[in-house]
Amino acid sequence: MKTIFITLAGLFSIISANAQKLKEAEIPAPVKESFAKEFSGVKANEWQKEGNTYEAEFDLKKTETSATFSADGKLLETEQEIAVTTLPKAASDYVTKNYPGHKLSEASRITESGTNKVFYEAEVKKGKEGTDLIFDDTGNFIRKEEAKQEDKD
Repeated sequence: MKTIFITLAGLFSIISANAQKLKEAEIPAPVKESFAKEFSGVKANEWQKEGNTYEAEFDLKKTETSATFSADGKLLETEQEIAVTTLPKAASDYVTKNYPGHKLSEASRITESGTNKVFYEAEVKKGKEGTDLIFDDTGNFIRKEEAKQEDKD
């Protein structure tokens, strides 16, 4: 199962580099319906298409949040911004040890739908260069990814 998630996450990270912004009218009806059902009363600030998935960015209880859906409307994952100080200690320790001179600039909590598995993403920056580090729910390092384009802006 872990291998499947890592493979899927890697695929999402590759296609996220090619994300394109969409107007709400361009989003398939099953995706919009699923979003409305999962996040009742919330309006998406932005939609993006990443390969065969659709990502809605929105504020949920004053927290920057995104949700990724398959084209048929299945919720795949939800990502919420968190304070960097709330990362698991093992993740913070990993950053300190392996990225000296880098600033831990952003963090988020990712919940995989269906399994409710939790992962953490920590963005570290040195100058304008950013790297996203992915950790499991206890803070064990899984992999690194180039920061998404919107993270670099």
